[in-house]
Amino acid sequence: MQIKKQRRLGRSSLEVAPLAFGGNVFGWTADEQTSFRLLDAFVARGFNLIDTADVYSKWIPGHQGGESETIIGRWLAKSGKRSQVMIATKLGVEMDLGEQGLSKAYIMRAIESSLQRLQTDYIDLYQSHRDDEETPLEETLEAYSRLIKQGKVRVIGASNYKPPRLAEALHVSARHGYPRYEVLQPCYNLYDRAEFEGELADLCVREQIGVIPYFSLASGFLTGKYRSEGDLANRARAYRVKDMLNERGFRILKALDTAAARLHVTPAQVALAWLMARPGVTAPIASATSEEQFNEIAASVDLKLDDSAMRALDDASA
Repeated sequence: MQIKKQRRLGRSSLEVAPLAFGGNVFGWTADEQTSFRLLDAFVARGFNLIDTADVYSKWIPGHQGGESETIIGRWLAKSGKRSQVMIATKLGVEMDLGEQGLSKAYIMRAIESSLQRLQTDYIDLYQSHRDDEETPLEETLEAYSRLIKQGKVRVIGASNYKPPRLAEALHVSARHGYPRYEVLQPCYNLYDRAEFEGELADLCVREQIGVIPYFSLASGFLTGKYRSEGDLANRARAYRVKDMLNERGFRILKALDTAAARLHVTPAQVALAWLMARPGVTAPIASATSEEQFNEIAASVDLKLDDSAMRALDDASA
């Protein structure tokens, strides 16, 4: 099954379905068996972009990082579905003492580790997890250029970049003939709008950079399952959601509830459909830890919000 609404990643030749699977849950809130089932369901529904990072899930006590990539690699080896998916991973966040950043030497080491864990000989989308201002952009982009020439990477992207640095990176690529960042991965959702909208969004639209937002459901807040402090008990993402339980947060939930009830869908589906309809957005990244959750978010690609729903959500979250 293939989803008809494929979207191009920036100016590259890569085409992806309008929803990406967030692999941060693999090896964290989804064990290996569950992760395999979710990935099988994802591909069966016609989706193809799986996003992860070398550092997932180092934040969990006892984890070293690499857990998510390792599970995806085992699934690729077992399922034989490498040709059916686009693997996006990231590097740059500290993996070990001195093992971080975007220097040429570190990029060359980091990719070999990721390729080994992923059990593949190429990465479709390799992304700078965050800016490294201590390394010249020329050095980083030259290293990526080499990896593309070697066939180890197809397209490059950036995550968490500020507008001036992203614009400068594009200039460096154009000036030296290096590959350019075709994708930006920002934090963007109905609750978190300020960081991306405006200068950064305008730059991405103008330069035709594909946008794959993370935290598309604001760590689960936009599903509507967290409505009071009591709902946060024993929840893995409670620390991220706590600050959203405020007047503006409740206003957004009310607008989501209203649209969901009128359209006979769920708040999560409305929140994702809103993102998919935003200028420049290629494919929001969303996670699921059960097939039921996955089926819910997957249905969002078939939901087209009308003008009144878009306006109400815009106003509530302004």
